[in-house]
Amino acid sequence: MDYKSTLNLPKTDFPMQGKLPEREPERLRRWQELDLYQHLLQARAEAPSFVLHDGPPYANGQIHIGHAVNKVLKDIINKSRLIQGMRVPYVPGWDCHGLPIEIQVEKTHGRPGEKLSASAFRQACRDYAAEQIEGQKADFIRLGILGDWDHPYRTMDFAAEADILRELGKLAVSGQVYRGAKPVHWCVDCGSALAEAEVEYRDRSDPSIDVGFRVANPKDLAERLALPGLTGEAEVVIWTTTPWTLPANQAVALHPAYDYVLVQAGSRLLILADALAESALARYGHPHSEALATFRGATLEGLRLLHPFQERSVPVILGEHVTLDAGTGCVHTAPAHGVEDYLVAQQYHLPIDSPLQGNGQYRQDLGDGLAGLSTAEANHAVPSLLHERGRLLHQEKIEHSYPHCWRHKTPLLFRATPQWFISMERNGLRQNALAAIEQTRWIPAWGEERIADMVRKRPDWCISRQRAWGVPVALYACAHCGEPLRDPEVFERIAAAVEAGGVDAWFSGTDGDFLGAAERHCAACGHKEFQKVTDILDVWFDSGSTHAFVLERRAELHSPADLYLEGADQHRGWFQSSLLESVASRGRAPYQAVLTHGFTVDGEGRKMSKSLGNVIAPQEIIDRFGADILRLWVASEDYRGEIPISDNILQRLGESYRRIRNTARYILGNTHDFDPQHDALADAELLEMDRWMLGRCATVQQEIRIAYEQFQFHRVVQAMHNFCAIDLGGLYLDVLKDRLYTTQASSRARRSAQTVLARILDALLVWMAPILSFTAEEIWQHTPWRSAESVFFASYPDLGESAEPVLDETWQRLLALRDAVNAALEPLRQEKKIGSALDARVIVYANAEWQSRLQPRAAELRFLLLCSDFHLAELQPNMEESLPGLHITVAPYDAPKCPRCWHRRGDIGSHPDHPEVCTRCAENVAGSGELREYC
Repeated sequence: MDYKSTLNLPKTDFPMQGKLPEREPERLRRWQELDLYQHLLQARAEAPSFVLHDGPPYANGQIHIGHAVNKVLKDIINKSRLIQGMRVPYVPGWDCHGLPIEIQVEKTHGRPGEKLSASAFRQACRDYAAEQIEGQKADFIRLGILGDWDHPYRTMDFAAEADILRELGKLAVSGQVYRGAKPVHWCVDCGSALAEAEVEYRDRSDPSIDVGFRVANPKDLAERLALPGLTGEAEVVIWTTTPWTLPANQAVALHPAYDYVLVQAGSRLLILADALAESALARYGHPHSEALATFRGATLEGLRLLHPFQERSVPVILGEHVTLDAGTGCVHTAPAHGVEDYLVAQQYHLPIDSPLQGNGQYRQDLGDGLAGLSTAEANHAVPSLLHERGRLLHQEKIEHSYPHCWRHKTPLLFRATPQWFISMERNGLRQNALAAIEQTRWIPAWGEERIADMVRKRPDWCISRQRAWGVPVALYACAHCGEPLRDPEVFERIAAAVEAGGVDAWFSGTDGDFLGAAERHCAACGHKEFQKVTDILDVWFDSGSTHAFVLERRAELHSPADLYLEGADQHRGWFQSSLLESVASRGRAPYQAVLTHGFTVDGEGRKMSKSLGNVIAPQEIIDRFGADILRLWVASEDYRGEIPISDNILQRLGESYRRIRNTARYILGNTHDFDPQHDALADAELLEMDRWMLGRCATVQQEIRIAYEQFQFHRVVQAMHNFCAIDLGGLYLDVLKDRLYTTQASSRARRSAQTVLARILDALLVWMAPILSFTAEEIWQHTPWRSAESVFFASYPDLGESAEPVLDETWQRLLALRDAVNAALEPLRQEKKIGSALDARVIVYANAEWQSRLQPRAAELRFLLLCSDFHLAELQPNMEESLPGLHITVAPYDAPKCPRCWHRRGDIGSHPDHPEVCTRCAENVAGSGELREYC
């Protein structure tokens, strides 16, 4: 007889090989045909909603690996909430305005007015952004990101631009917006002011110089220091690493409470901070100079000093910003080129003046041979000039961190230009923002102090740029004093016009269109003439307003959002701009929680760089391995720190993926004839091992649920992989093969196993769906008892309680016995005395406690131990224990091998109808057999 035909062998069309690059696009097409996203929203219409607000990537260039990490993390979170039974609307979006797009368009069309009018140039920018969005959208969809891709938000949509202006109007009317000439980060290459988030710090080499400012009236100094016999010209010595700012010097600042000394250094009289005098004098070659007087900084307030090379004098002022970290304790103050300098100069009503132009060059009317020089050239020319005038005490090169443009990678200037600002102090914005930060959940927790420290220290928000492509700073400013018109009706007229015709409506509209016929007066000075502002808004104000024109405008969303999620750099960027705009306009944060992820590095921990040749594009990973492997990589890494990626890492993940896939395939193959509606057993009817494994599955599911809720996806992957590899692959599925294959198809033994396998597969599919979305869907479509069109309609299955403690303890003991038996069998395998454990006999000598656990199961323990013969005996006092209370002996078992079950059995030939097989197989073939016990 062909006994193979009597076995219940696995049957499934689910392929062993994933071939993800080929099959995943099929899944995508099916989701699109189903309109899956909209169907999910409709199915959960009454469920509580979870809103993760998408931070807008910039509409320029192909997506990179950082984009992939960001979007996949968002998708995992959204789908993890789906399987909790929640309604999860997700509206992806794009940031469309700003300089990078403008630069790309300039490459083809030149600057506005050269080949294209300003209006045509803006349209070219709009067309370019739209084209970029379509390319990025296709890449995001290919990653398996589920969302409303047919209706994304774009900051360049007319309605969005109008709402951005409504937000600006609110802040202007409340007095939050003002015009000022504060120093801002200025990029010569951009020709514009930059936001804090557009600044990155790089090390560079600069000249470090010590410069003497001579006291204009030596008699005044002598009187202040009570040194009537003082003769000679004393100098207050400053230290700076930006020599190019010296033409803009307006004062020298001292700390009022620090001690300063007047020192005789060779032929020179120098004034230095006492704490820094020794190191400074050593630089000047006078380490043992004598101090003639010691005094507080406040003593010199108002003392006039001679500028070191210009024919003018400047005052000594006092400032708390002066430190003793380095230098001389006397601070060169150029209010046009430093925030702290500007603030202290305001107190003394000093001029905010500088000869430096927006192109990074001095004005042509500047003397001393400096006219027309760039800052880099001036950094060499100014020290030479000081040396000629005898005012240079020391010069050296230093390496220090310096602000650079994040686009051009070129050094920035701090430069005072007329700009529009949002005040951090008016209406308590700074303090209210700090309070909102405290009320927000930050993941990881360190994010709270990071952003709070930035908000505490940040200057007023410069919201104006001098470019062409963007939302305009649609304000009218008084022609006399510059105060903005704060009229809500005017702002609504402007917004309505932009909503109808885009930003061109502002530039082409007349004053009468917006101001109306009524006569208006400046609230500050009473003048009647107003000028239209032509600057554009900082793009961070655009994206910072998305909570207004996305969360509050889309019916399926709500505000505040449940979660914002972006990279760690967005504490300075989108997280902060959104926070400040929302707090200023609504008095609260736009989010309830904020999650931050790190940046990708290569396998050696190096930053991704084209010059290093270690950049890995997500498109390459998808083409080689499939999107699910990329998604598995994102989930496997602890995103809170740096996220390494390499070929080796992806190869290892491929092995983990195959383990999970093959586990599902095993279950599908062995449940092909199982219908849960008719064949499933109640929990009480399950065999003991099955009942225990179902409890173990329930425990793992609870761990996974908690890990998803806590955004710890690497724990999800670990738990899922370990369950497949250890609990199932290393034990349960191995043991089940005999029962599934050899017992009767509808026997309790087989149906018990199938009941638990089906429930495990239901659980496994839900666990993996947020991460391995394509594979989970593929398995779902091969699952005979699936209940919906897609796995994403499924929720966590009810697995009952975790294994009861007594049962779990017993099974932990049995597993320890199994491990000990396998260890004892290994030498027989190594010596080629047995091929597998089925070639062996096992005798276990057990003490009374072990006897109580093993005796009821003794007849069937061979199936758990995968041996052909098992005997239980009493432990004798002189026996060496393999485990506490146990002695194990193993030996080859030479009984005949059953060709049906492969067990070696002494009863082969005893059944008259089936003499070729063992009695158990014969009874199963004949239809009279039934596995009696637990496994």
